[in-house]
Amino acid sequence: MPVLLFFSCMDQQKQPIEELTPEPEAVDSIPEVLVVEPFPDTVFASAEKLLVQIDTIDKTIPSTLASIKDAYENKPGIFTFRGSASRIPYFSGYLTDDSIRFKVDWVFTTRTDGFKTSVGVFEGGSGWTGQALYVNWPDSIVERFKSNSESACLNIHNQEIILASLCGDLYFIDFETGKKSRESYNVGNVLKGTPALNTDLNGHVYIGHGAKKEATFGTQVFDLFTHKMINTFGTDPKAWRGWGGYDSSPVEAGGFLFRPAENGTIYKYYVGDGGYTLQSTLRYSTTEAKKSPGMESSMAVCRNYGYIGDNAGNILCINLNTMQPVWHYWNHDDTDASPIVEEEDGIPYVYTGCEVDHQGNEGSCYFVKLNGLTGELVWEDTIPCRKLHFGDNTSDGGMYVTPLIGGGDCEGLIFSAFCLHTAQTSGVFMAFDKKDGSELYRINLKCYCWSSPVAFYNDRDEMFVFFGDVLGNVYLIKGKTGEIVATAKIGSNFEASPIIVDNKIIIGSRGNKIYKISLQ
Repeated sequence: MPVLLFFSCMDQQKQPIEELTPEPEAVDSIPEVLVVEPFPDTVFASAEKLLVQIDTIDKTIPSTLASIKDAYENKPGIFTFRGSASRIPYFSGYLTDDSIRFKVDWVFTTRTDGFKTSVGVFEGGSGWTGQALYVNWPDSIVERFKSNSESACLNIHNQEIILASLCGDLYFIDFETGKKSRESYNVGNVLKGTPALNTDLNGHVYIGHGAKKEATFGTQVFDLFTHKMINTFGTDPKAWRGWGGYDSSPVEAGGFLFRPAENGTIYKYYVGDGGYTLQSTLRYSTTEAKKSPGMESSMAVCRNYGYIGDNAGNILCINLNTMQPVWHYWNHDDTDASPIVEEEDGIPYVYTGCEVDHQGNEGSCYFVKLNGLTGELVWEDTIPCRKLHFGDNTSDGGMYVTPLIGGGDCEGLIFSAFCLHTAQTSGVFMAFDKKDGSELYRINLKCYCWSSPVAFYNDRDEMFVFFGDVLGNVYLIKGKTGEIVATAKIGSNFEASPIIVDNKIIIGSRGNKIYKISLQ
């Protein structure tokens, strides 16, 4: 194993020459450089049962990731869903003892659209997962924006919010003022999920459509320097499923962009040189028929492994170098919530949960912890849930949020929310022990929750959890005890997940409102 040697200069004034030669250090005192290796090219028996088709589209592009580091670490912003490849947020906020009241700093109003798609009318604002992106642009890039696209960027400043709205517009908002930083851009289709921003700051925004209106239905790449769409990928005739939505937030890893799709395909694009070239695709099925489930969850990445859930309840680990599934785990039902992956002592552990969909009107959310190397079950919690029927519509029970790992005084805990629907719109927020999955507490919410929780800390390293529910209520909960410290009715329906920037919360609501909220 390579070692790193440290040498220091000694004061040579008035020192005998023989004293300038240091004694050799003991070998075991020399610090070692930790070498992080890719996970192995293993294929377990569970994955061998899948019907798999991997197509290499461009054989001139080497398939191996250029790096196995998290591409989002130390970037000046929040560039994808939850801000990291692992889907564990890098961001958090700070609370003082007086921070127990919510204050709305500004409200941004989106356009509303009454177009009736095949899956309903979406109007405006933000839906699920609907998280905003944030970037703190360097001064040099701000000047380039102004000179390259002056008419669209008259109000551009360093701190910018980028948000994809249900009305089909891509919005750009000044973080400080809540005003438009650039002109919005209509993509022609409903935008439900969370877009992603290129980590090299080349100005490319990766967009996935949520429901079809009239334009080509699929994905797009928007160039912030030219204020133009530079790439569109529509219907894939080779897909094993017909629905072409992209609720999943794209994720970069090692010079590639990975796009899981609702047509049952995972697309691997090469973006290392600023381009956007399809390198390979993965299609799979659990049956002999080429009938693939769609993927609405966002892929979590650790080193060269990607983890994804699908609409049939399959959880897959994929070797991102080869696109070969490593293992397969069946988690009972439709999985829309994005998994998270946390590495402990060299072993990645995956946390995720399912809905009550295929189980019928009643069933359970299976909240699981899996060994990310083997797919073996570490623990499983079952939370009884049921579907909610209202008019001609149905809302599945179970888990839609992405879980939150505890920190500070909540080290060793994991938090999530569940749609019980046992008393109409009932939901709960729960805390679990990461080690064995034991339930520590549950608190009843005013309504069920699809908005993924985020963390605040105080100077005593106490953790507090923030999220919203689908009636527009927001909550601040003491992580250790479950005490509701503050709650307020602010929006109409918070399906979208929040981000925290400079101690401020940015969260979108269904209807047509985007909020910046502070705690005072």
